[in-house]
Amino acid sequence: MKFIIGSFFLLFITQFYCNAQTKKSTPKFRILVIAENGGHHILFTKRAKPWLDKLAADSGFAIDYIQNAKPITENYLNQYQLFIQLDYPPYGWGDTAETAFKKYIEQGKGGWIGFHHASLLGEFDGFGMWQWFSDFMGSIRWKNYIPDFASGKVNVEDQSHPCMKGVPSSFIIEKEEWYTYDKSPRNNVHVIASVDESTYIPGRTIKMGDHPVIWTNDKIAARNIYIFMGHSPDLFDNAAYTALFRNAIFWAAKK
Repeated sequence: MKFIIGSFFLLFITQFYCNAQTKKSTPKFRILVIAENGGHHILFTKRAKPWLDKLAADSGFAIDYIQNAKPITENYLNQYQLFIQLDYPPYGWGDTAETAFKKYIEQGKGGWIGFHHASLLGEFDGFGMWQWFSDFMGSIRWKNYIPDFASGKVNVEDQSHPCMKGVPSSFIIEKEEWYTYDKSPRNNVHVIASVDESTYIPGRTIKMGDHPVIWTNDKIAARNIYIFMGHSPDLFDNAAYTALFRNAIFWAAKK
């Protein structure tokens, strides 16, 4: 009898342990991150990866990284609840990846966060404009940038947006290229924050006037947010920026 009771107890403990391990190892959600393994944004990417990996480990989600759009198909994207375009341009994807991504976004199969290079819209490196992506980003075309950088004050316009939780009403970005576009995307997107060009240090002549830097396209089914700032690795020392990034992940993934 003691042997039987002991065997049942051992079986119970083993099953409990296995279930606990399975539960522990199953991620709450999965994220796909696309980022180039080179170029002048590589230092930002190298800081972003360990930051993301630690957040994933602490929060119980999983991350996969790809370095180009070749793996992207409809079935491939269906694995993920969030797609992060980490300094990866909107050109050279190929028809299969473009079609899969468009469907993923338009049907709200997952969320999207784009950084910096994601608004490099126009004719670059021998590739034409991806018009759908331009429309997604507010019907803009890249025009110019500040190649020798400037600091600037970002003013939050929608403090109530979930991505702004714990983010001050204004914060300084110490080093950025500050892209300009052929027009402000404001009429076509919901602007969350903009940069005050009068605060550039050193002062710069490359300006837009109305200059949104964080926005979301509410006309699209997928939860999406574009965050222009994404050049310097020092951004990960900026508490406002990391709070924004963290909030954006959980909001866009609906978690």
